[in-house]
Amino acid sequence: MALTVQQHRDAAGLKDGLLLVDGQWRQARAGRTWTHHHPATGEVIGNVAVAGAEDVDEAVRAARRAFDESPWPGMRVGERSRLLRRCSDLLRENADDLRARQALDNSVPLSFATVYAGSVEVAADVFDHHAGWIDKAGGETFPPYQGGDHLAMTLREPVGVVAAILPWNAPFLLFAQKLAPALAAGCTVVLKPSEHATFSVLRMVELLQEAGVPDGVVNVVTGPGDPTGEALITHPLVDKISFTGSRAVGRRIVEASAGTMKRVSLELGGKSPAIVFPDADVGLAGMTTMGMVTLGLSGQACVAATRALVHRDAYDEFIGAAEMIAGSVTYGDPFDPGVMSCPLINQRQLDRVLGYIEKGQQEGARLVTGGGRSDGELSAGNFVQPTIFADADNSMTIAQEEIFGPVLTVVPFGDEDEAVRLANDTEYGLGAGVFTKDVQRAFRVAKRLRCGTVGINGFQVEPHLPFGGYKQSGLGREGGRSSFEAYTELKTVLLPLTDELM
Repeated sequence: MALTVQQHRDAAGLKDGLLLVDGQWRQARAGRTWTHHHPATGEVIGNVAVAGAEDVDEAVRAARRAFDESPWPGMRVGERSRLLRRCSDLLRENADDLRARQALDNSVPLSFATVYAGSVEVAADVFDHHAGWIDKAGGETFPPYQGGDHLAMTLREPVGVVAAILPWNAPFLLFAQKLAPALAAGCTVVLKPSEHATFSVLRMVELLQEAGVPDGVVNVVTGPGDPTGEALITHPLVDKISFTGSRAVGRRIVEASAGTMKRVSLELGGKSPAIVFPDADVGLAGMTTMGMVTLGLSGQACVAATRALVHRDAYDEFIGAAEMIAGSVTYGDPFDPGVMSCPLINQRQLDRVLGYIEKGQQEGARLVTGGGRSDGELSAGNFVQPTIFADADNSMTIAQEEIFGPVLTVVPFGDEDEAVRLANDTEYGLGAGVFTKDVQRAFRVAKRLRCGTVGINGFQVEPHLPFGGYKQSGLGREGGRSSFEAYTELKTVLLPLTDELM
C-alpha cells in the first residue's frame, strides 16, 4: 500500500499560500504559483503564491513606511515586551497545529517536533528571551578623553528594514531566531520562507498578527530564489539581510549587498567534526554522532556532526555503535509516532546525496552500511538509507563537502594534535563535538578548534546562546545578546555642557 498524507492535509484544513503586504493577504500580481509536493509521498500538498519583483517592491515599501512613518520603532519598551511575549504564548497554544503543518511542509516527523531543538517550544523561548532584551537596549556614557565639560554617549537604534530569508529544515527555530530580535529592536521585516516549508511559516505569521504586530511591520513574500529571493536581496530600500542556507546563495547575497552596503548576517552550513578520544564513552559517542546524522532531519542540519574523527583505539567500537543506530532508524508517515526521521527534501537533493555516496565509493572509502534508497511503500519518497563510510581520508570529497543527508564519514587519527589538525582542515567552521572524560583535554581541544560552537560529550540548542560560524560557515551570530545587537546601529552623541568650544 502506497504511503499517503492526504488525510492529514485535509484534517489540517490547509489552504493555498498567499502573500502578506501591509497587513493584507493576497495573490501575486502576476498570478504565478508554485506547487509543493510532499517529500515522503510525492503528493501535491498545495500551491503558494510566487512573488515577482512588483510584489517584492510593494512589500519592501510597506516595511519602509512602517519603519519611517509609523510609531513602531519608537514603541514603549513595556508595550513591545508584552507584544513579543504574546507572540510566544500564541506559538505555544498552537503547537499541535504548527507541528502538523511542518510535517506537511518538509515531512519532519511529529516525534522529532517534540524534541526541544526541533520544537515550537524553542521558538516560543526565543521570543521570550528577546522580549527581555528590549529594556536593556542601552548605550554607554564615557568620560571626556580630551578634558572639558561635555558628555559623550552611545545609543542603539533599529537598523531599519530587514529581509529575513529562511531555509526549509528548521522553520520554527529560524523563524524565531530572525523575527524575534528584529522585532525586539524595532525593525520592520520582509520575510521569505523556503518554498519547501511555507505553510508552517504562514501560520506563524498569522499568529504574530493575532498578537498585535501592526500592519506593515511583518510582510511575507513567498516563492523560489528566482524571482522572489533575488528581487528581495537586491532591493535598494532593504537595510539588512539575514539568511540561513547554502554557501552559493550566501556569496550571492554578499555581492548583492555591496551596492548599498546592506548589513548582512549569514549562516551557511558546515562540515562539523565529532572528535572521539579513547577515554570517552565510545559507544555513547557513536550513538550520539550517528543520531545527529540520521534522526529527525536525516542529516539535513547545518550543524550535524557528519565527519567523525575517531582515535584508532576506539575505532571499531565507535563504528559498531553508529551502525546499531543506523539500523534502528524508522521512516514513513511523519504523523506516525513511531517514525523517527524524514526523507530528503526534494528530488534534486536526493540525486545530490546519492551522487556523494557514489563518489565516496569511487575515492576508496569503505561503505559499512546503507548507500541506497529505501524501497517498498517508501519508494515514492526521497528516502536514503542511513549510510556510514569508514577508513576515509580527510581529503576525500565526502569528508570535505556538506552532503546534507544521512551520511557519516569516519576518519581515524592517532593523537590530539592530529585530531585538531584534521578537524580544522575544512573550509567550514560551524560546530564541533569533543568526546572525552578528560576535562583538561576537552577545554584544550575546544580552544584550538576554529568553529563557532563546541559541544563536549553532547550537543544541545539554547535560545540565549550565540550561534554561527567561522570561515565559510557565515557572518555574524544568531541567538542571545549578539543577535539582538545585530539588528541595531550604534550611534555616538556628543553634548557640550557649557558654551565653551570643545
